[in-house]
Amino acid sequence: MQKVKIGVLAYRMDFYTNLRIILNQLPEAEYVPVRDIFSYRRALALKLNQVIGKPLFPTFDLNNQFEDFDLNRVDVLHFSNGVSYGKTPWVSHFETILPRFSELLNVAKDQQWQNLQPGRLTLKGLEALRSSSCKQIIAWSENAANIQRKLLSEISSEFCEPILAKLCVLHPAQDVLVGHVPSREYDQEHPIRFILVGAGFFRKGGRELFRTFQKLAGEEGFPIRLVVVSSLRLEPYAAQETEEDLNWARQIIASKPKWLEYYEELPNSEVLDLLKNADVGLLPTWADTYGLSVLEAQACGCPVITTDVRALPEINNNRVGWLIRVPKDELGEAFYGTGEDRQRLSQEIQNGLESIIRSIVAEPAMIALKGQAALERIRTEHNPHDYAERLRQIYLDAVA
Repeated sequence: MQKVKIGVLAYRMDFYTNLRIILNQLPEAEYVPVRDIFSYRRALALKLNQVIGKPLFPTFDLNNQFEDFDLNRVDVLHFSNGVSYGKTPWVSHFETILPRFSELLNVAKDQQWQNLQPGRLTLKGLEALRSSSCKQIIAWSENAANIQRKLLSEISSEFCEPILAKLCVLHPAQDVLVGHVPSREYDQEHPIRFILVGAGFFRKGGRELFRTFQKLAGEEGFPIRLVVVSSLRLEPYAAQETEEDLNWARQIIASKPKWLEYYEELPNSEVLDLLKNADVGLLPTWADTYGLSVLEAQACGCPVITTDVRALPEINNNRVGWLIRVPKDELGEAFYGTGEDRQRLSQEIQNGLESIIRSIVAEPAMIALKGQAALERIRTEHNPHDYAERLRQIYLDAVA
C-alpha cells in the first residue's frame, strides 16, 4: 500500500479510543491532525460555558459532526462516532449508533423506537451516511451493528439499504501482554487480587463490589483483596449515584480496610502493571458499550467477571471468565429506568459477584485455567496484524 494520509480530528489525537482504534495501526500511513468549523464552534462553546460558569451552550452534538469545506488535504478522514458533510472520502468507527446525536442516543437508551421522529439534524446526519463520500461505517461489535440495524429499520428504506451496505464489524486489536499464566497459591498473606479500573466507579459496579468485599473479606475473612483505580466520577445515568453515595465510598476508602487498595488515577503503563499482577479482572457494569479494560485484563492472562450487557458477551464468557446475567432488553441494555429497576439490577449484580467470588475462593485453580483461555482468545480474536489488514483494505477501498 502506498503512503496514505489519514485525517484525524486534531483535538482528539490523544483520546484513548482513537489511540486504540485509529492511530498508528498502519506503518505506511501518515496520520494528519485536521480541523473544521465544528471543532472551532465546540471550543468556543466550551470557553463560553467556562466564563459563564454553567453549560449554557451544549457541545455534545458538535463533537460528532465535521465540515472542513474540503480544505484538509488528506486521502481519507477517519472518525470515532463522527459524520462528515464534505466530499473527502471518510470512514467512521462507532460504539452504539450513527449518527451519534443526542436525540437518537436517548431513543436507543430508553428503547423508545416507536417514538422516533427524526429531526432536522438527524436527517442531515443520515444523508451524510448515505452520501458517496461515506465509504464505511465500522461497528466495534455485533451488538453495535444490531443497534444500527434497529435504528435504520425504523426509518424509511431510502436510508436503510444504502447505509447498511457500508456496515461492517471490526473488534479492536489488542497486543498480548504476557507469555503465559502461572499457577499461584493463595492465603491470607497472599490473597486473591481482584481489580476494577474505570472513572465511572458506580456505573461500573463499584458500589456492589464494596458491599461484597465488606461482607466476604471484612466479615467472613476471605483471602481476597480489591484493587480500584478510579476517580469516582459522578455520572448522570444508569446507576444515578448521588453525592451521598460518593461520600459513602470515600469514607470506606478513607478507613483503609485491609481488603482495599485504592488509586485515584494512574498512567496506563502503571495500570497494565497492576493488571499483570492481578488475578481476576472486574467489570460488573450497569452500562458499557464495549469494555476495553476487559481486553487489557485478558491480554495479561487475567480472567474477568463482567455482566452480560451490550457487547460484553462477545468478548467474555464462562470459558474465559465469568458472566453475571442481568435483566436487559433485546439489544443488551440493562433495565435501570426506574428506582425499582435500579434496585433489582444492583441486587442481581451483588448476588452474582458474591456467588462467583465464593466459587473462586473454593476452587482457585480455575483462575489460571480461565486466564490461559482468555490469553488465547486475545491471540486469535484481537490479533493486531489481522486488524491492520482489515483497516488497510477499508482505506484502499475508500480511495479507490
